[in-house]
Amino acid sequence: MFAGFEVQTRKMLTGNILMILCCIFYLAWWLVAFKPTGAIKGMKSGWLLIPALVFGVASVYQIAGGSGSVDNQLKLFSGNAVIIGGVAAYVILFAGTAVLLKRQVTTELFLIVGWTALMFLELNALYGMGHYTRTVTILLLVITVVAAVVSLVCYLLYYNLDKVKGYVDGMIPLLLVAVMMAVVTVSVAVSGCQS
Repeated sequence: MFAGFEVQTRKMLTGNILMILCCIFYLAWWLVAFKPTGAIKGMKSGWLLIPALVFGVASVYQIAGGSGSVDNQLKLFSGNAVIIGGVAAYVILFAGTAVLLKRQVTTELFLIVGWTALMFLELNALYGMGHYTRTVTILLLVITVVAAVVSLVCYLLYYNLDKVKGYVDGMIPLLLVAVMMAVVTVSVAVSGCQS
């Protein structure tokens, strides 16, 4: 798969596909476990989280490995800045949502911040390897931030919504992540085929 690309690019694009698979299994679990009526609880639906976790961890490994091996001098910003920024954002959001907004902190906050940082690392590396222009990279970074903000809004609203609205609300971040990963994968694959 992606045979014509450099090793780093192959790793990142493979990581994207793994993340899409993670989202599919996570979404499948959400669809059955949180149905407003007739929800399937326990391991009858919970087993879907096992492949979601496996694909998610494998995705992070591939994307981080691919992006981390690209020369920092070619990138827009350093990978360390992204990691430090991600940790700082998580701490601020954790404190802000838990203390100020009194929102129960759940794993989803970590996943939203972690995915955003991962996308920044990947887009930065793809720019450094010449797959994207500066303008396209900045546009995709902005879209990533918008997706993260929408996901964060969904996260904050969830416990204030009725069952049906909460059910839909919980799907939105997963769909945004899957679509974003697909957009990056397809755009790099298509540009690689044309070059």
